[in-house]
Order: sequence, then C-alpha cells, then structure tokens
Amino acid sequence: MELLKGNVIRDKIIDEIKKKVESLEAKPSLVVMQIGDDSASSVYIEQKRKMALKIGYRFEHLKYDETIREEEILLKIEELNSDEEVHAILIQMPINKKYDSIKIQNAVLPSKDVDGLSFYNIGALASGESYAIPCTALGVVEILKYYNVNISGSNVVIVGRSNLVGRPLSVLLTNLDATVTLCHSRTRNLGEITRKADILIVAIGRNRFIKSDMVGNGTVVIDVGINRVDEKLYGDVDFENVKDKCLAITPVPGGVGPMTIAMLAKNVYNLYLQARK
Repeated sequence: MELLKGNVIRDKIIDEIKKKVESLEAKPSLVVMQIGDDSASSVYIEQKRKMALKIGYRFEHLKYDETIREEEILLKIEELNSDEEVHAILIQMPINKKYDSIKIQNAVLPSKDVDGLSFYNIGALASGESYAIPCTALGVVEILKYYNVNISGSNVVIVGRSNLVGRPLSVLLTNLDATVTLCHSRTRNLGEITRKADILIVAIGRNRFIKSDMVGNGTVVIDVGINRVDEKLYGDVDFENVKDKCLAITPVPGGVGPMTIAMLAKNVYNLYLQARK
C-alpha cells in the first residue's frame, strides 16, 4: 500500500511558482473576501495568506461583518473587477444564507474567478476553455498524475456531487479518458458500485463513511473529506480498516488538503499570465 502524500507535491509546486514569480516585475495579486467570522474560514484564509507571502504574491484580505448589505459587496466586487492590478478574487465560503451566494460568486469576472466556480467557468470546463478549475478537483487530478496512477480507461467512482469537487472532477477525468460514475447520497446499492472502482474518490462529507466492505482489493482511494471529531481530523474513508485493501490511498490530513492550496497558487499565477496577454 502506497501513501499518496499531497504535502510533498504542494511543496514542489509552490517552490516552482516562487522561482517564476521572483523574475516578475509586477507581482500577481490575490484578494480574498470574507463575510462574517466563521472560525474555519479564518484558518483557511491564513493558510492562503502564508502561501501567497511565501511565493511573493500580493495578498489582500477584505473582511466584512454580516451587517454589510449585499449591494455593498457587489459594488466592491465591481471595483475589484475593474482594477487591473487585481488578478485573482476569491469569495471565502460559506457565507450567511441571507446573502445570495450564487449571485455574489458570479459577480466576479470569470477571468479573475480563481476558484473556477462562476457559471461561465463551470460551463466552459467541459471544453477545456475555463479560466480556472476548482482547486480541490484539480488537486485530485494532480495527485493521480504525480504518482503515475493510470487514469485513461480506468473505472473511476466519485462519491459526492458538489460543485466544488464531484461535478468538476467528473468532467476533468472524463476529459482524461476515464469511465466515470458519479454517486451521491441517494445512489442505490452504493457498495456494489464502489467495489468495482479502479479509482475511488470520496467527497461526501461524512466521517469514515466508506468502510472496508465497500472497497475492492487493489483500489486507488482518494479521500477528499475532512471531518473534525474530538479535536482530531478524519476523512470520509475508514482509513485504518481500508488501507490494507488498497493499492494506494491518500492520508487525512496530508493528502488532498495541501493540494487545494497548491492549486490555488497555480490558478493565481495562470490568471496573472492570462491577464498579461
């Protein structure tokens, strides 16, 4: 059983981008907008800040109380869209349900939508014409490529159909000639489907949901889940009971998580290059 460690790849990617950025006169910039005071969001933003500063990006964190009106948020996004020195804009999710999160995300220009979550970028993903690809989905593909996991012709089962991971990942892997089955909470006989997977990717948000009897021998398992229980982090896969059946598996933490930050770094740099063109 091989451990697929994302932090190794992350460090390599960030070092490569840092070297490229050092030779630039004008530095790429990332603006993160946070509405409210979600503690987990604050932790994630700090990770993004550290990444940006390590590479040499210009980083700005705009934090607003939940008393702000939606119209003010949209006006600020419009201002950032018009600022040629801003290359990437990220709306930190989640935000309070009193705001129209879809409207806010789609207010960001597709060419500055670093998360790749606008309708334009999601729609353009199938043809390979999107400005940016959702970071976690892209990170999963990078892990598979880095560890030379064969994608073409493989039977890939994805558990979870979110716009952040499952849906874009199904498109990315289909474009790489995998045969993809996209499952979700209402899929019948889920275990029968997951056992047939060559590559099993789990992003359903349920602590240790995938048990040993749901995984076939010799499977490559990618665990996207992060669940905090009694101050410990667990994935969506029951790692200890599943690992011995796997050809390879990602750990939690240290697997897919670091790749999300690495792909954000990559997306910022790519948006910068596209803007310069």
